[in-house]
Amino acid sequence: MALRLCSRVLRDSSLVSRLLLGTTRQESATWFLTAGSSRGRRNGFIFTPACFITSDAFLNRLMKGKAVEADGSSYRLPVSVLTDGAEQLSLLMRHPDQPENAKVLKVALIGAPNAGKSTLSNQLLGRKVFAVSKKVHTTRSRAVGVLTEEDTQIILLDTPGLTTLSKVKRHNLEKALLEDPWNTVKEADIVVVMVDVSDRWMCGRLDFEVLKCLAQHTDIPAILVLNKVDLLKTKDRLLDITAELTCGVVNGRKLRVRTVIKPPKAEKRSERQPEPSPDEDPAGLEGDADPSSALSREQLKALRSQQGWAHFKDVFMLSSVDKEDVDTLKNYFMVAAKPGSWQYHSEVLTDQTPEQICTNTIREKLLENLPQEVPYSITQSIELWDDGENGELDISVKLYTKKDTHMRMVIGAGGQMVGRMAREAGEDLSRVFLRDVRLKLSAKLKV
Repeated sequence: MALRLCSRVLRDSSLVSRLLLGTTRQESATWFLTAGSSRGRRNGFIFTPACFITSDAFLNRLMKGKAVEADGSSYRLPVSVLTDGAEQLSLLMRHPDQPENAKVLKVALIGAPNAGKSTLSNQLLGRKVFAVSKKVHTTRSRAVGVLTEEDTQIILLDTPGLTTLSKVKRHNLEKALLEDPWNTVKEADIVVVMVDVSDRWMCGRLDFEVLKCLAQHTDIPAILVLNKVDLLKTKDRLLDITAELTCGVVNGRKLRVRTVIKPPKAEKRSERQPEPSPDEDPAGLEGDADPSSALSREQLKALRSQQGWAHFKDVFMLSSVDKEDVDTLKNYFMVAAKPGSWQYHSEVLTDQTPEQICTNTIREKLLENLPQEVPYSITQSIELWDDGENGELDISVKLYTKKDTHMRMVIGAGGQMVGRMAREAGEDLSRVFLRDVRLKLSAKLKV
């Protein structure tokens, strides 16, 4: 089976030669570099070349996919989220309006905290329905995003970052952060493992919790998505990262990548095993995040020594903020979808209530604007949710803090901080609800 390397970041001939170095003439014939302009046509299909490693057979299927008009006239604006909770629930309960020959794919996005899962989900959906911030644990529970185009429905299962029991206890996090990712993977048709390649300390090996999750669900196909490649200064490092995180194997075929000569110090540094964090059990035998884990102590020990996973079906290298990159991944999902019944009506964008979207958006602004652990201790209460006279939505939310110093941080000098967060959150909500939103935030000390 041939593997095909498709990339705009791998156009450099030196990278291609690195990939082929050390292979025999027969082996090198199984590798190809597909490039061209970002809007190049092939068989009527607009190929947006984010980098991915896949099989020849699947690439042929992808190229034979549905044609997309160059002027974008076939693009359908994503639906909005209804602002009335009862109406949103009614929409979720509606019978799916699926066509004949309907196709469906459930995609579980997993990874370490802050890998970019929610950002990718938002880009795929075309609307920001999931909160995003630079701090970890922005996503606090599982949520569903629904992408419906023509006869295909892609169900995105956005999950909190995989974490451990000790971290949940230490940081006083919700129990859902511990259970939701594991429960989500069980119902997925494909698992997307996201890795932040800009994190130099984490990109060289898969998170241990991710490895445990993959090891317990070997029957579900998994793909690797190397995210934030735009932040990586040395692009040829992507080849090394790919080799490390895949154990040198993609879709059952061995990759042959010869690493450039490194200084002795660099070699020693790369070979050194990372020290376990204070939150981790040094032996890797702490109780599994999934209470019903089937992994034995021996299996856990073996996983602890692994850097990557040798059973990824395909590998993508992209930036989740780049529309062309994300479109390539979306086309991959569309082709991978199987005949089956839709789970949601075509007008559903997410299973979240409008109130949940509101509180998650506000939490995002708290995380982005307040220091350290302060935003994690703040709770919210919606005081007002009402339609205005001119069609706008009036929302009032009270923020409860545990300390007086925290309350002063939330308010800011002259109320500037709370005013800015209300303005930014209101603008985001307006784009999700497709109507003007007037959001008022106030802070109060919780007694």
